[in-house]
Amino acid sequence: MNNTELRTKKTLPSKAERHKLFGSVEPGPKTKPVEKEKMADLQNSKKDFLFDIDAVGIANVKNPINISSQLRPNNQTTIGTFRFTSRIDKDSKGTNMSRFTEQLDAYYQNNYTLDIQTLKTFTKDLATRLKQKDAQMEVQFPWFFERKGPSSELSGLNHADAGIKVIYDQETGHHVEVSLAGTITTLCPCSKEISEYSAHNQRGRVEMSAVLSESFDESQTDWKEALLEAAESNASARIHPVLKRPDEKMVTEQAYENPRFVEDIVRLVAADLYELPFVDKFTISCRNEESIHLHDAIASLTYDKTKDIQG
Repeated sequence: MNNTELRTKKTLPSKAERHKLFGSVEPGPKTKPVEKEKMADLQNSKKDFLFDIDAVGIANVKNPINISSQLRPNNQTTIGTFRFTSRIDKDSKGTNMSRFTEQLDAYYQNNYTLDIQTLKTFTKDLATRLKQKDAQMEVQFPWFFERKGPSSELSGLNHADAGIKVIYDQETGHHVEVSLAGTITTLCPCSKEISEYSAHNQRGRVEMSAVLSESFDESQTDWKEALLEAAESNASARIHPVLKRPDEKMVTEQAYENPRFVEDIVRLVAADLYELPFVDKFTISCRNEESIHLHDAIASLTYDKTKDIQG
């Protein structure tokens, strides 16, 4: 048969018949009520269900968010991945899952900006909607910021992974924790010390979480920028989206002048976070993707400033 010959056109059954062919059946008799008021509400059942539950809710909820930044672009839209939970007592069967997404959509329709004060209000409103004494929310999102080449000043966008966790309790108020994970360049001090020339370097990832003090004022300080600066300023060199040859020369020489182990990174970043007055407690980790080993190098550090003895 010649490849240029036309095929005979198929005659297909109707779409309804095709669905039946692949297993669809006619709807059965409907006997249960369709009005919400008449439907059984199992989640609101009240009995002794044996145990209190620490957290119940929904996770991996994606929604567009608006964020502000002191670095350009100052206002941007990105994607937030949310987690919402609340405690429930043992006399409650469960929670009403739809109320979490109802609350999120209500704020989204109002074109809210994702900042800490808004999320404090959000969690308090959510507790009221759930008829509970507490509510928790976590959101993770990519944050973009402009970075210029050190010599050419040609700009591009870098990004870090940011997060906010807000816990509201009717008795104790709000607890706020923020996080940031950024990428840096590190150059091996040992390699530099033992080699006649050159030294191997690698890409590192610094992850930080910080419990914020009650006095923190987001209108005065961008916590994202502060945590990013703590990571990048203590690295061997910063990561750049656009590098011309003069830029590359400056960056590689800077890395050579500032060798860092992962142990050095977590200690230096810790010193910067310790000096931030709005940070009460912090955890830092660094992971280097070693360029001459199959393994990664890791280090981590946790410090609680509230336990310091004031002299």
